[in-house]
Amino acid sequence: MEERRRGNMRSKELTDGEEPKKASRKTVKKRRNGEEEEEEEEQDEIFNFNKKPAEEDEEDDDADLSDSEDSVYSGLEDSGSDSDDEEEDEDQKEDEEGVTAEKEEDEEGVTAEKEEDEYERDSSDEEDIRNTVGNVPMEWYKDFPHIGYDLDGKKIYKPIRNKDELDDFLDKMENPDYWRTVHDKLTGSDIVLSDEQVALVNRLQRGQFGDVGFDEYQPQVEFFSNDVMIHPVTNRPAHKRSFIPSLIEKEKVSKLVHAIKMGWIKPRRVEDDTRGRYYDLWAGEDSSILARHRMHLPAPKIPLPGHQESYNPPPEYLFTDEERALWDQQDPSDRKVPFVPGRFPSLRQVPAFPRFIHERFERCLDLYLCPRQRKMRVNVDPEDLIPKLPKPKDLQPFPTTQSLVYRGHTGLVRSISASPSGQWLASGSDDGSVRLWEVCSSRCVATVQVGGAVKSVAWNPNPSVCLLAVALDTVVLILSHSLADRQVISSSERLLSRPLEAAPTDGVESVFWSEGEGHELGQGVRLKITHPKAVHQVVWHAKGDYLASVMPDHSSHLQVLIHQVSRRRSQNPFRRNKGLVQCVSFHPIRPYFFVATQRSVRIYNLVKQEMTKKLQVNSKWISSMAVHPGGDHVICGSYDCRLSWFDLDLSTKPYKMLRHHKKAVRGVAYHRLYPLFASASDDGSVIVCHGTVYSDLLQNPLIVPVKVLRGHVITHDLGVLDVTFHPSQPWIFSSGADATIRLFT
Repeated sequence: MEERRRGNMRSKELTDGEEPKKASRKTVKKRRNGEEEEEEEEQDEIFNFNKKPAEEDEEDDDADLSDSEDSVYSGLEDSGSDSDDEEEDEDQKEDEEGVTAEKEEDEEGVTAEKEEDEYERDSSDEEDIRNTVGNVPMEWYKDFPHIGYDLDGKKIYKPIRNKDELDDFLDKMENPDYWRTVHDKLTGSDIVLSDEQVALVNRLQRGQFGDVGFDEYQPQVEFFSNDVMIHPVTNRPAHKRSFIPSLIEKEKVSKLVHAIKMGWIKPRRVEDDTRGRYYDLWAGEDSSILARHRMHLPAPKIPLPGHQESYNPPPEYLFTDEERALWDQQDPSDRKVPFVPGRFPSLRQVPAFPRFIHERFERCLDLYLCPRQRKMRVNVDPEDLIPKLPKPKDLQPFPTTQSLVYRGHTGLVRSISASPSGQWLASGSDDGSVRLWEVCSSRCVATVQVGGAVKSVAWNPNPSVCLLAVALDTVVLILSHSLADRQVISSSERLLSRPLEAAPTDGVESVFWSEGEGHELGQGVRLKITHPKAVHQVVWHAKGDYLASVMPDHSSHLQVLIHQVSRRRSQNPFRRNKGLVQCVSFHPIRPYFFVATQRSVRIYNLVKQEMTKKLQVNSKWISSMAVHPGGDHVICGSYDCRLSWFDLDLSTKPYKMLRHHKKAVRGVAYHRLYPLFASASDDGSVIVCHGTVYSDLLQNPLIVPVKVLRGHVITHDLGVLDVTFHPSQPWIFSSGADATIRLFT
């Protein structure tokens, strides 16, 4: 057609000479437009990959046309028609309209293409595919400013999110669509769900189908029924290996034949004559299929019936009326016997057991509901689990028997103390007296009436002086007696004859020093130290010049005071006390001071004036404390029946916890020379233990209980109140609530 138009235009140029220039311009413009259209079609073919498959399909469809169709349409292009003249006239009219109409058509086509929606034919699976990272964790992009890449390979930057928790909360309160807004991790934007999407989420949360129109109760299509179908479901031909002998089976059979020939496999013996053979019915129970299982656990056997289940039991097994009434009132799970024993004259008159089926059912429940598991038992000798401790015979000497009883007090003997020489023993009681005893003869040498219940007595550990400290109520008395050599007595007098200072020092205004007068001086009371509160314990320093007193009180910072006898002055070492102080003790060698509160023991350095260590006792209430003569070990007794041994070089927690006593531990003590320590309790016993401390720091102390000493009578739920060792012999003194003092040697 285009060639015909060009021929007509040429003939028109020749015939019509008036407008040759216009026709030539039109033809030039048409040629240019045709060339531009061809170039655009070539570019579309190059860059539009999506249209290629469709065009190829069309070409394939055209290729599939039959020969008859080709023959029908083959001669249409070459054949002429009578309307050629009419077509030439129409071509002339089109030429006269000019290029303007073609331009308008081109512009209208462009605007129509622009108005056409490009997403109109897209499927829902291809929505919002701006981010092309694929199915990868979005946490990989948390440290990058972008969140992925678009179709052109450019970075998709994260939206600027400056919302903090307050903005989020305000948005939650003010935005009505906050509850239906979700965050899209793929694009980093917030999406508001539509009503259809919210309804879909609700249906999925309720376990329903996502499609509203889906009928889950629609009738089932019976694909397989009892009716024989004409055509089979599958008509796949049989595989070749299904009718060819297997080579693997042939190899196995040949191996078995060879083993039978060699005599490795012998046939089973068949014994036809089974008459006269007796066998155990339950012999093969363990060799059953279950028993051969590796994790099989056999069911426990039912205990055999006893005399109570007999039809004619002995009369002592029959219930009385009271026992029957008690049996009826008890819960079935609390009854010792699940039935009532009965007596029948003969076995034929025994009725059927009404709970037989119920018992069988309970037996089945027990068997399959009981959590049985196989315990991997290790064959360990029980004696190997016991620690290898030396025998007590190898740890002698230690006190074993009661030798003497010191009688004379009429009240509780709360405290005892032995002199440094070991010849004398002092005791304080609730009867208001302090008694001095001779150790070897149990004779009371002197009695000092102090006029109040004595809480604590302590002999001065310095052998060059002879002083005794007594604590009662709010007063601490310093006694000087004549039970020593003249040289010792004279040195004691020189120590006590220093003049009194004008005023107390170190901020302790409520402590007063005074000398004994009159009758008190005649009984040996040389000094009186008056405290603001009741004193519960008094303890000496190893050099014999300093004295510490304890006044337990939550409301005061004056719980511990240290007194210097030579200068007659008192001082409060602590500005405030952390807890209720129970007892104190001086370090035997170093300038350390031990303060025991209810739950811990604090160790202070008196030179540096700072706390060096805090021991956690792990008990509810500490009652007593003792320091090892070496100074590196401490034992603490508590009211919850525990004895804690601390190794100061090892840890701040107990190295060993001993729970040998049944009641509260009242007193603990170390021996000064022998590796022994003891504890006294309200159960009326004194337990002596062997505690060897090695000089090698890598070797732990050896603690072995060796003897339990009994002899005190428990009075008013109180047993042994105090315990102390003899300074030089392996002897031990104990005082109890029965107003006696006992010596064990």
